[in-house]
Amino acid sequence: MSDTIICPKCQSEYTYPQDNLMVCSQCFHEWDPSEINMEDAVIDSNGNILQDGDSVVVIKDLPVKGAPKPVKAGTKVKNIRLRPDSDHNIDCKIDGFGAMALKSEFVKKA
Repeated sequence: MSDTIICPKCQSEYTYPQDNLMVCSQCFHEWDPSEINMEDAVIDSNGNILQDGDSVVVIKDLPVKGAPKPVKAGTKVKNIRLRPDSDHNIDCKIDGFGAMALKSEFVKKA
């Protein structure tokens, strides 16, 4: 089963071809496998592929310059934007901190 195509949304291996698209039988996500570029993919700490608009959870306390307290582990961040060309490859807004950039290695998909 090395030729199985994994769903980029839910990471399910139960996918099937339909016309020129692939369809996930678990989340019903449809995508064109030729458009998926794994080099530009942003991956969380568990290996899940992140997409714009996803929600993530911070997995460890992150110190913030100029702030009296860190972003605590377990903080949920909604509606992220990805910047795959940057070191801090997630742009987001966190309640109590405002706009900031995070590294994908310190978050997991919610």
